Amino acid sequence: MTSAPLVPAPPPVPPAPIPPAPSPPGSMRTAAVPPPPPPGPGVFPPFPAPPIEGRGRRIGIGLGIGGVVLVLACGGGIAGFTALISLSDRAVNEEAHVVIGEYFDDVRAKRYDEAYREQCQEAKDAESEAEFIRRIGQEQPIASYTVVGKVGLTSIDRPVPVNVTYVSGDTDQLFVDLGEDQQSNHFQVCGVEE
Repeated sequence: MTSAPLVPAPPPVPPAPIPPAPSPPGSMRTAAVPPPPPPGPGVFPPFPAPPIEGRGRRIGIGLGIGGVVLVLACGGGIAGFTALISLSDRAVNEEAHVVIGEYFDDVRAKRYDEAYREQCQEAKDAESEAEFIRRIGQEQPIASYTVVGKVGLTSIDRPVPVNVTYVSGDTDQLFVDLGEDQQSNHFQVCGVEE
């Protein structure tokens, strides 16, 4: 037997790489390589740091403006309340002077029945109209009068002084007690004392 010479076998061929299978649509596939960085300048990082320059100044300006607004609001409220009290006080005094003036005008003009009707109910209960007319008719006739007192919001129950000059030339200071009509909330004369 003859033998055939042995021939070396050819080297083994490496297997061909298998291409990746296509991804179905809508599926996410992770890449082994990270994506490249964004190109060029002008790209901002996703969360920039807040600016710190001028921060204290802005806070100071904001607090200053808030303080000014607070002072103006409080000052305006106080001024408004003061004006309201002052106007109310003037209105009370004006009404008191008008009521007292009407009463003394009626007494001076000898319209005693009208003067009687201008009195409060307490005074009417204490003295009938006939008694009032008889008493006032016996007093000295009044030539002139001046209301000199003031009525305050808290001192309505105090008598109001009135300087009176009689026809004879004598002068006197009378004190008028005022009351408030419960139905109309207007002043009424509740008595005149020396």
